[in-house]
Amino acid sequence: MQRISFTLLFFLFCLLAFAQNKPIDSAATPAPAKNIDFNVMPYINYNRTLDFMFGAIPMMMYKIDKTDTISPKSLSGLSAVYTTNKSYFISLFNKFYFKEDKWRAQLFFVTGDHNSQFYMDDLEAPDFYDYGTKTTIVNTSLQLKIIKSLYLGIGYSYAHYNTKYEDDVQPASITHTNGLQLITLYDTRNAVYYPTKGDKIRLRWITYPEWFGNDVNANKILTEYNKYFPMRSGNDVLATRFSGKFGLGNIAFEQQVTIGGEDIRGYSEGKYRGDGLIALQSEYRYNFNKKMGLVGFAGIATIYGSDTADFNWNLYPGAGIGYRYRAFKTEKFNVGLDAALGKGDWGIYFRIGEAF
Repeated sequence: MQRISFTLLFFLFCLLAFAQNKPIDSAATPAPAKNIDFNVMPYINYNRTLDFMFGAIPMMMYKIDKTDTISPKSLSGLSAVYTTNKSYFISLFNKFYFKEDKWRAQLFFVTGDHNSQFYMDDLEAPDFYDYGTKTTIVNTSLQLKIIKSLYLGIGYSYAHYNTKYEDDVQPASITHTNGLQLITLYDTRNAVYYPTKGDKIRLRWITYPEWFGNDVNANKILTEYNKYFPMRSGNDVLATRFSGKFGLGNIAFEQQVTIGGEDIRGYSEGKYRGDGLIALQSEYRYNFNKKMGLVGFAGIATIYGSDTADFNWNLYPGAGIGYRYRAFKTEKFNVGLDAALGKGDWGIYFRIGEAF
């Protein structure tokens, strides 16, 4: 617990120090509005499998077309993270909005060496076993507005995994996948980065056919339904989420889902892993001033297709609290830190944007 407390206090100190307002010179002429809003955030975190994590995240928001008053600002960023269990990650993330929000596009790239663990019970000594995966992932998509609030899109994803297991509990493997995506999005949110009302319904079908360079056929269906309710005269938000991830066919170890992350916080050991997941959660976002806020959240999840049969279709609750800080002056976009408890587990999560 001392390690947890140290991480939380140190992170909050960094954010609070960063959040101090500069003194205002009443005689100064207001600076003209800039097209690019740039910021660099420190990354300090702790994870039960990755241990302490350190890094930096430069980000910028901008208009692709300055005359476009309808499209949200686009977002581009880079993150570089090193962990004390000798993992590292370098990622590039982009969200593009253009042509009066008629077109939306995303581009994500990550490469790194991920040292983690998984649970096995079909051995003489059921326990957590370490594994290391050298990973490269590219994911891109393009969506077009068909009618008001409804988008249709396509996407492509490439992943390469080189995985080795502790004590050879499983044979080492090299896996690469090429996925094609069909995307349907219904979006009535009043803002894409910090909505206070509206709905986001997204359905994605990802197929990995053999004719597209995959070793075996597999499919994934990813669903989400987020709804947002304004509270306290619009100052706060109650957000709710349903998420379903359904793996069909020959799902590789690296393609499986684990309980944790945005779908249900409070699980960081990677114990509950399977082919599919269903989760429900809600979060209250309390803004006590223009730059900072607190959140409280709770949810429940279940999985199927686990190699440990006793894990399938059980209920896994999670709940916690978090701190938020507004990262950009001209756009409501938060970063922050969450701490959560799960069933025999806990997790600490650095946030770029809201959980959902």
